[in-house]
Amino acid sequence: MAELALSRKERVHLEALVAGSQDARLLRRAYALLWLNEGEPAQAIGAQLGVSRQTVYNWVGRFRERKGLALELRVADAERSGRPCTARGIIDPLIEAVIDTDPRQLGYRSTVWTAPLLTRYVHDHHLLAVSCQSVRLAMVRLRMRWKRPRHQLALRPDTWRQAKGG
Repeated sequence: MAELALSRKERVHLEALVAGSQDARLLRRAYALLWLNEGEPAQAIGAQLGVSRQTVYNWVGRFRERKGLALELRVADAERSGRPCTARGIIDPLIEAVIDTDPRQLGYRSTVWTAPLLTRYVHDHHLLAVSCQSVRLAMVRLRMRWKRPRHQLALRPDTWRQAKGG
């Protein structure tokens, strides 16, 4: 399976994909297929691209399995399992709308918003379960920063004097 025989049309399309692709994953796969076609060993290609030899073989197998599809779809990444990203973009406007209001107006016993409090707000009012980390990332995306209130020491009165002593 180490050797790959590309047709002239496939090779031209892969070279065009390499020249115009903005997707790094697609680019790496296209390079791997082109180098395999030239006779490079899968071990060397994997080392060059920072992946294992088996990953290169997986890319070739996927490329061969998708014979009837367009070339870009044949080189594209496979579906990934796992939970989809749900909070991004959904909680941003919710946080932006509420961040300037006082939490006490919404029934919370706090004078300032914190990430855990915003998480609770999103859960209570919008029925979305998000993590504190998602809220923090939303704050970064919205370019919002907050600091905890600092206690400011009282200024000394003008009549106060340092005692002289020794």
